[in-house]
Amino acid sequence: MASSDPSRQAIEGLAPERLWNFFLDLSRIPRESGNEKQVRTYLVNFAKQHGFAYHVDTVGNLIIKAPATKGMEHVPSLALQGHMDMVCVKDEGVDHDFATDPLTLVREGDWLKAKGTTLGADNGIAIALMLDLLTDETAQHGPIEAIITVSEETGLEGAFGLDASKIDSRKMLNLDSEEEGVFYIGCAGGVETNASIPLERTPLQNGEILCEATVDGLHGGHSGGDIHLQRANSIVSLARFLRAAADEMELRLVSINGGTKRNVIPSVCKAVVAIRPAKLGRIMEIAAATELVLKKEYAHAESGLRLSCNPSRIQATDACTVHQSLSVINALLLAPHGVERMSQTIAGMVETSSNLASIRTTDSSFNIVTSHRSSVITSRDMVARKAVLAFETAGAKCKMENPYPSWTPDPSSPLAGFCAEAWETHMGGKAKITAIHAGLECGIINSLVEGMDSVSLGPTLHGVHSTKERVSISSTEKIAKFLRALCPTIA
Repeated sequence: MASSDPSRQAIEGLAPERLWNFFLDLSRIPRESGNEKQVRTYLVNFAKQHGFAYHVDTVGNLIIKAPATKGMEHVPSLALQGHMDMVCVKDEGVDHDFATDPLTLVREGDWLKAKGTTLGADNGIAIALMLDLLTDETAQHGPIEAIITVSEETGLEGAFGLDASKIDSRKMLNLDSEEEGVFYIGCAGGVETNASIPLERTPLQNGEILCEATVDGLHGGHSGGDIHLQRANSIVSLARFLRAAADEMELRLVSINGGTKRNVIPSVCKAVVAIRPAKLGRIMEIAAATELVLKKEYAHAESGLRLSCNPSRIQATDACTVHQSLSVINALLLAPHGVERMSQTIAGMVETSSNLASIRTTDSSFNIVTSHRSSVITSRDMVARKAVLAFETAGAKCKMENPYPSWTPDPSSPLAGFCAEAWETHMGGKAKITAIHAGLECGIINSLVEGMDSVSLGPTLHGVHSTKERVSISSTEKIAKFLRALCPTIA
């Protein structure tokens, strides 16, 4: 009898069966960054059930140590690495509590996704690959250390706090990449800018009315892996409309809220503004005209883009001054977003970029987060400084926080060459060795474990950090087979 559980139905018949069962288990466990206790308990119980040694360090990372299979005791220890947290984003209007609710899996052809939310294949698929390999009685491998970190998505916090004294391996396969057959040997470093602008409010007057403007329907996506796609940023798009309206009328911000996470390109932004009643028809016309302009500019990247402005039912008694409203709007337009510079050493790779990630209105301030990435740390810090200068024009107090280093590519990496050769031997395709603009934990772990040689790989994922996130079923099976072929041959 077929299961009545839609998530169970989504994985029925998929291979390797054990891998997808593990992934189903993970999809039912809340694991937003900072809320990893339940998933860590699940993984510790897994280690206990199978008699594997394990260690939980002071920041909550887990290291599971599996012994060599029979006859493979001579093979050096190998680390498999990933993170247990996920980015939690949901579609507008979706009723889902990431602190308590399981994800609902959906299969669409060769793709597995989640209904109305992020999937968490970044990086749950890495954990499923590890657990599948470690419980396969037919697999051959030397000693394996599964290094599973916390809070990767909020600044690589787990990697920074990793207890390196517990790690024996000097070769590591990070399973947090998103394109099969591509082996990464370098990544960007990052930093975020946090700006706070104290509110300057005065009472509503002269019969002012409130309007709510919204930009939505955008793809969003990963602020590193998708930034080169030149997708629209909902905060920037809404600021363009507000600036156009402010050119023709007195406009006062009541609130502006958009974006979710520092490493997610914002797909929704809403603002409530106070205007004089006589300007209602005109501001709606400006919204319609701006929407047409944006749709034309982003015709290929954002076919679902929407911009609307309508009378608001929100109750308010005051709004920011006209001067501050214009200053905040200008700052949002001045702040860097998107690709700043392409790499001069690796063709086609972004070197430096920014993501104007979120804005929140509280009772006392506008709070803005911008994240910046670069494989060149001086460029990373310079583009962050540009954001600080932009927000300071609006009276912001700014901090540059949560920096992490780049992972400098080493083209001579023995492990990278070995993996690429093994891919071509066992999987029959041409391998690619390159670097990635997204942040990876390899550089940090390499700096903590002397002599560590790392490579990052993984199955094909699309749309990570957005509700479009999906993982290729066939690619995941392929990576599972590759690990079985690779592990017994690494020396």
